[in-house]
Amino acid sequence: MSNFLQSVRGALILGVAVGVIGVLALLFAEPFYQRIVFIFMVNLIAVIGLQVFMGNADITNYGHISFMGIAAYAVAILATPAAIKKTSLATAPFGLGTIEVALPIAILIALALTVLIAFLVGTMLVRQSGTPASIATLALLVIVHVVIMNWVDLTRGPRAIYGIPVKATLGMATICAILAIVAARLFRDSSWGLQLRAASENIAAASAMGVRIKRLRLVAWVVSAAICGVAGILFALFVGTISPKSFYFDLTFLTLAMLVVGGAYSVSGAVLGSIVVTFGFEIMRYLENGPQIVGLKLPTMFGLTGIFLGAIIVLCMILRPRGLVGDDEIDEIWRRRSKNRERSEISANASGAAQ
Repeated sequence: MSNFLQSVRGALILGVAVGVIGVLALLFAEPFYQRIVFIFMVNLIAVIGLQVFMGNADITNYGHISFMGIAAYAVAILATPAAIKKTSLATAPFGLGTIEVALPIAILIALALTVLIAFLVGTMLVRQSGTPASIATLALLVIVHVVIMNWVDLTRGPRAIYGIPVKATLGMATICAILAIVAARLFRDSSWGLQLRAASENIAAASAMGVRIKRLRLVAWVVSAAICGVAGILFALFVGTISPKSFYFDLTFLTLAMLVVGGAYSVSGAVLGSIVVTFGFEIMRYLENGPQIVGLKLPTMFGLTGIFLGAIIVLCMILRPRGLVGDDEIDEIWRRRSKNRERSEISANASGAAQ
């Protein structure tokens, strides 16, 4: 019970930090900056979903964004008003072009479909380890993208789906981000998470101890997909239009960079990495346009965001290979430092008394 309470306390500390960002944006930010914070929340949820599998199973995952795409397209196809679908999806199969599903039901169906596909793919993927497993996740990303691009009757192919109900708000995204943090932290500190991380360090020893590695990987994979699915649904219901390029390599490598920079082995790393990369990205976008700073007109420098992303990953790999946070959560680091400080004070007092 004490471990559970510590996990909840640590998750709430991160949740409060994320909640403060959302509340400040809601109260004081202009709509443009609220939009930036909303996208940050969506990316954060996706990064947390990635951390659940990649950080616990220690398998680099390139396919998490495909589940964002599946959930986003599912809710878009189901919830878009039938009047709009008569022109945009007139030839959709299964009668989807003529029906309109209530938004709450559409969200549940989209999540259920995402989880089902994740389970079916996961039963095959969890049999692999290391590089083969990573390549399999990359193949998943490409396959989902190709299906979306070529199933024109259902997805409009390379053209965007429009008319999606714009119902998501920054408050909703903030709440979902906090819930994702709590879920990821509880999974990380659960017996399943502990066994999965132990198995990633020594598969043979874990198997000999009776750890069911494939089952644990499958659970982490499905939970990861569900969290990423939530991110995809929020994105679709906020932007109101989606296209295949929204869920492909650009977003894949951006979210991977966020996790790598913060630290893949902790939920705190996912949160911190998302904040650092998002903040840096916005600064680079500002500098790209050649602003005037202190009377000095800077030249336009297009591509600066790409350079920033590559540079921060390289620097992190050189200076902090395990990420800014490392393997521990922020509350664990704070608790350990507090104990070390107490020991130092006790030792100093003891030495003073002896003298």
